[in-house]
Amino acid sequence: MGTATVKWISGKQFVGIDSTQHSVVLSTPDEGVGIKPSDLLLIAVASCTAVDVVEILAKKRTPIDHLEISCIGEQDQNPPWTFRKIYLRYIVGGKDLTEKAVAQAIQLSEEKYCSVAATVRATAEITTEFEILEEDPMLVG
Repeated sequence: MGTATVKWISGKQFVGIDSTQHSVVLSTPDEGVGIKPSDLLLIAVASCTAVDVVEILAKKRTPIDHLEISCIGEQDQNPPWTFRKIYLRYIVGGKDLTEKAVAQAIQLSEEKYCSVAATVRATAEITTEFEILEEDPMLVG
């Protein structure tokens, strides 16, 4: 079971503490410190699938040396500003990576393992694309 606690610091600043006692500062944009709660949702989607993709590719014996996921969310214009679309763009690097392996890892994350995406998918359409970084010829040798 997941647990979390949010404590008010001051003004519009809060600290979120997870079940393992790790913390993150949250705030509104005008506070100038902390992550917007709605952006934290996008980070949660991206990081959940990131863990899956790294683990799946390692199990396929195609470990990666680079992963970056950009996440863009489209929200309704009126309160409560519900997310309707979330777009994830994966940039993956590693020796001997194939499009098939990366596509399968993303698909498995999306359809089977990522609890955050599974929860959000009820209200937001999630789309993905990926790019495999070319090996740097200066580093091969």
